[in-house]
Amino acid sequence: MTVVKRVGIWMDHTNAHVMEFTTDIKSSIIAADFSQNDRDQNSGQNENQMHNKEQHEQAAFYKKLSEVIKEYDEVLLFGPTNAKVELFNLVRDNHLFANKKIEVKQADKMTEKQEHAFVRDHFAPHAFHQHVI
Repeated sequence: MTVVKRVGIWMDHTNAHVMEFTTDIKSSIIAADFSQNDRDQNSGQNENQMHNKEQHEQAAFYKKLSEVIKEYDEVLLFGPTNAKVELFNLVRDNHLFANKKIEVKQADKMTEKQEHAFVRDHFAPHAFHQHVI
């Protein structure tokens, strides 16, 4: 029997809460390198330079998340901003993700328990329908 590896990722543009769906949910946090504090410190910079730096750091954040997604068969991206859609659009055309089932859902800001319940509710109906050959 092959085990389907599933992960839920709640994300916005600065943080991603990665929750592996197994018999229990194991979670970790990945943070973008660019914070509000960086924006405040760089407020004297040329706006174009600051925008380029933000774009570069956002791309690095999505690359980190792409590396996580590679390890799973089914992925749920959810959260309150359009960051999840941006990440989905980035990976969907990449052949490395061709065999991945990636879904995107809108969700509000949540507590850790609410995030875990969201992931559990999404994957649980499918978790025990794997066929043994």
